[in-house]
Amino acid sequence: MKGLGNMGNIMKQAKKLQEDLEKKQIEISEMKVEASSGGGMVMATVNGRGELLNLAIEKEVIDPDDAEMLVDLVIAAVQEAQKNAQESSAELLGPLTQGIPGMPGL
Repeated sequence: MKGLGNMGNIMKQAKKLQEDLEKKQIEISEMKVEASSGGGMVMATVNGRGELLNLAIEKEVIDPDDAEMLVDLVIAAVQEAQKNAQESSAELLGPLTQGIPGMPGL
């Protein structure tokens, strides 16, 4: 019955890992990541899951005759913020998820 002791230890480790992952997920959801485009004319803020929380646009960049440029700046700022959030999330989760297929941080 020597193997049962090891099983109990494995279960404790799994429970701790699950608790640690849950804490990190909360931390990630509360994280705010910003990025800008157009020299700071458009600023996007996302949470750690990449969900858009805020978008700030300077008046000077709003040109009714060139809406396409504004769209490009918005997309660039949001995508950069999402990329930064993904990288930050992977850094937080990395130590916990190393070696687990399909998890961030690999």
